[in-house]
Amino acid sequence: MTESTAHRATTPATMRAISQDALGGPDVLKEVELPRPAPSPSEILIAVRAAGVNPTDWKHRAGGPFLGEPPFVLGWDVSGVVEAVGFGVTLFKPGDEVFGMLPYPHGLGAHAEYVTGPARAFVHKPATLDHVQAGALPLAALTAYQALVDTADVRPGQRSTRPPGAWAHLAVQIAKARGAHVIGTASAAKHDFLRELGTDELIDYRTTDFAEAVSDIDVVLDPLDDGSRTRSLKVLRPGGLLLSILKPATEQDTETAAQLGIRMETLLVEADHAGMRAVADLAAAGTLRAHIDATFPLAEAAAAHARAETGRTTGKIVLVVG
Repeated sequence: MTESTAHRATTPATMRAISQDALGGPDVLKEVELPRPAPSPSEILIAVRAAGVNPTDWKHRAGGPFLGEPPFVLGWDVSGVVEAVGFGVTLFKPGDEVFGMLPYPHGLGAHAEYVTGPARAFVHKPATLDHVQAGALPLAALTAYQALVDTADVRPGQRSTRPPGAWAHLAVQIAKARGAHVIGTASAAKHDFLRELGTDELIDYRTTDFAEAVSDIDVVLDPLDDGSRTRSLKVLRPGGLLLSILKPATEQDTETAAQLGIRMETLLVEADHAGMRAVADLAAAGTLRAHIDATFPLAEAAAAHARAETGRTTGKIVLVVG
């Protein structure tokens, strides 16, 4: 019997998972028993130890843009232990501790005891990270990395603005690791936290319009959908970049950006082996760390969603499995 076969033999045939049969509030989330998946070629089966909860989870629970009608099991962040490997996988073996992001948006299913995913969506978990830390990082850190490094190519001395949101404290750390001058927008209560992360300037968006407070910015990360994109155009220098992670720009904003000589992009995070390697290296070096607002056992996923949706959290919420 091979090592992989031995691991499969001890894996139960069913698993606990958090599923929903209807769109709606946190109360639609229910713990169910489902068949344990098996890895297809080029996939690994992971025994989940921790899985982050992201805004995209509760938005799709209520009726987001990509998944359609339930039933489905949410969750894209994964940290856990390889239980079995599919045909052709050479990067991992059973027993390896890994973390990564399931392919977004249709590769979901992390809020369960087991999940399968492409081997190259994952990397080895640094020994310095526990599973909660590792489970909090992938989707948020990859979004920040793909925005700041792959798309914006942020360089030392450039001025960038950091948006509010649970993922953005990771964007601050990545921007600072690239040598950028970071200007943050957040309520005054979170300013001390952001200073500790290295934010150079802070604006209380409740009392100050950032569009009037800053100028000559190289990169603006704008995840909001409240008209801030139009105001962000005012603070960018010619040749600057306005990068959104939500809806594509309106025709009017596109025309304005062209007139001002500003580049506009909309980013959708992708599963990315090279990006996860970079995230793992930053985390192992102590340069990148998720702030954990709260943890919940898998069975309390509805409570985790309810807390996350308050908008008053600082950092990430993580489901602990097993």
